[in-house]
Amino acid sequence: MSPGPGAHSAPAPNAPHRTTDDAHRKATMFASLRVRNYRLFATGQLVSNTGTWMQRIAQDWLVHSLTGSATAVGLTVALQFLPMLLFGLYGGVVADRYGKRRLLLITQSAMGLTGLALAALTLSGSVQVGHVYALAFVLGLVTVVDNPARQTFVAEMVGPEQLRNAVSLNSANFQSARLIGPAVAGVLITAAGSGWAFLINGLSFLAPLTGLLLMRTAELTPAAPAGRGKGQLREGLRYVRSRPELIWPIVLVGFIGTFGFNFPIWLTAFTEEVFAQGAATYGLLNVLMALGSLTGALLAARRATSRMRLLIGAAGLFGVLLSAAALTPWFFAFAALMVPVGMIGMTFNVTANSSVQLATEPAMRGRVMSLYMMVFMGGTPIGGPVMGWITDAYGPRVGLLAGGLIALLAAVAVGLLLARTAGLRLRVDVRRGRRVLAFVPREPLPVSPVAAPTSPASAARPAPAETVTAGAGGSAR
Repeated sequence: MSPGPGAHSAPAPNAPHRTTDDAHRKATMFASLRVRNYRLFATGQLVSNTGTWMQRIAQDWLVHSLTGSATAVGLTVALQFLPMLLFGLYGGVVADRYGKRRLLLITQSAMGLTGLALAALTLSGSVQVGHVYALAFVLGLVTVVDNPARQTFVAEMVGPEQLRNAVSLNSANFQSARLIGPAVAGVLITAAGSGWAFLINGLSFLAPLTGLLLMRTAELTPAAPAGRGKGQLREGLRYVRSRPELIWPIVLVGFIGTFGFNFPIWLTAFTEEVFAQGAATYGLLNVLMALGSLTGALLAARRATSRMRLLIGAAGLFGVLLSAAALTPWFFAFAALMVPVGMIGMTFNVTANSSVQLATEPAMRGRVMSLYMMVFMGGTPIGGPVMGWITDAYGPRVGLLAGGLIALLAAVAVGLLLARTAGLRLRVDVRRGRRVLAFVPREPLPVSPVAAPTSPASAARPAPAETVTAGAGGSAR
């Protein structure tokens, strides 16, 4: 496997013991918050993320109330992420060309305006499902540029040394808001209606805008702009395709994002159709999942490395947990499973995000992360309607089980492909005291004693197993 820049994100099996500095970094869960600019950024994001989660819950519930269809909820989510699928790579080109802070000032303002527009329509009583579809699509267009700019701006604030920690804290920030937003939204929808949740979301974007304006620009470390030129999009695709440590994690992220993260569809359907509950229960399920996600993000912030085996293992376990939730007949068991589902799902997200960013050169990071976000979020226009249709046609349990099985199969397939690329094989050992499943270097092919002298050139080459162990074995971890 090509080591490439940032290959230390997947350390080799014979990596040396951690130094004192490594142990200190691992133990410092909130290290990135020492950076003033990042503190301003994180504070603003916490406020706006809370509003965003309120809007997500209110929007899903509003569409389901207007139509009574899980497919309509899936279509709304699909329209919001369709622009990422269509134009996501161009957003990365824009993020590489222009200053990230300036782009974020524009995109965050536009996102706030969409929330205020939806609030005006809902509070006036004139909202129709078509209005929700249209505003979801507009929000998706803004997200095309906002996502890669926001993802790569983190590195400019904290530098590569703290990037893993900052990515994890971003996720913890998002999930902390997820604990607050759905709970408040559930109460607010029941008491006053969805419109007030949309209004609060629109106003919440004042916080990140204020944080961006108060930043000390001299303390940022921006990457050199890519400049205008032909073929920049193709250059980014070639860059990812030539690096297995980028392409295979992104492929796995695409499968999990498309078919495994359709919780607005599944949870609304389970709440109403399986458990016969209302908006408060829907909010509770989201809070439980957020609690698990927050735990997963904070645990990820303590890790000093992002291993490939952790990425594959988290993806596989995520699929198993989804399948278990689909099959359980009890509400309390289903609700309890939302905590580990959130924790393992967040472990997968943080590991994939930090691994891909650290394995990418700064000048290419916007394009690579736009591809990452395109396959993670842009697959929703495909997966959302498909999972919504399965849920409507065959029931919520079958829909959720299908998502879990696809996630599990994708994890197994990508894990085996990564192992094959690195020259490893899967070993099964059922003896007591040994790891049951482990990847080990492939053994060299036996050489016939008669044929060996006839090929002196082949005798001069190093043994395949030695080459794999020294150069590529660690990248599959």
